[in-house]
Amino acid sequence: MSQLKNKRRDFVKKSILGTVGGVVLAGSNLKAAPATLAKPSDLKLAFAGYTFKNFDLDETIKMIQKVDVNYLCIKDFHLPLESTDAEIAAFHKKLADANIKGYAVGPIYSKTQEALDKAFDYAKRVGVDMIVGIPRIEDLAYLDSKVKEYNIRFAIHNHGPEDKLYPNATVIMGHIKDFDERIGMCFDIGHNMRDGHDPVADIKKYKSRIFDLHLKNVSKAEADGKTVELGRGVIDIPAVVKMLAKTNYTGHLAMEYEKDMEAPMAGIAESVGYYQGIVDTLG
Repeated sequence: MSQLKNKRRDFVKKSILGTVGGVVLAGSNLKAAPATLAKPSDLKLAFAGYTFKNFDLDETIKMIQKVDVNYLCIKDFHLPLESTDAEIAAFHKKLADANIKGYAVGPIYSKTQEALDKAFDYAKRVGVDMIVGIPRIEDLAYLDSKVKEYNIRFAIHNHGPEDKLYPNATVIMGHIKDFDERIGMCFDIGHNMRDGHDPVADIKKYKSRIFDLHLKNVSKAEADGKTVELGRGVIDIPAVVKMLAKTNYTGHLAMEYEKDMEAPMAGIAESVGYYQGIVDTLG
């Protein structure tokens, strides 16, 4: 597996100077990172659990192992909110045996205050310090009280132009800026781009409140843009990685691959290899 991984990385490193999947990357994005930047290699690549919505936990673990990723944001179809303590312990053991860590839960949609209560209780029992979720705007003051009570961060997920609550990072920040700093965002760079906003500029602007990041690329910067392999879309992924390093981002980059979801392995492998090629090139 390591030999395959090295070949894939070598391919992508060479491709950064030419094309990947037919897309030319701008030369200005390929300069070595200035000495003032944190190391891109320190960034933590993960998977958003939604990537594997069509697969059970055992199948999910096998796919994650194939690309040597060690972190997973836990979705409730793999670990239901009603799970017992024994089921939670068994879940964590399966991940640990595969050298994978579940670092957060979600996204969880919370349409009532009672649903928020349940989400926080779930996160506490699972043993994570962050919930990725979508609360009602009218419940943000209540959410503020919950993050203080539990000392668990809550990262609000943006879902693009179709999302009437949180379409982009700027809207989220406008709603949360006066609340406890444990309320932040799970910044989906793809949906942000589809809503006409620059992911790189927004990482710089909102760095203190970005707790998690959904790493993906999209076919165009419009509402009907679709998820594509990481190196094939309109988002400048090398620039994203460099900005995350420059802002000393300490969260995870949760790859959310939503193309070919019945058989995603080829696209996942290409995307992870492309990302690792960028990291290896930037140093």
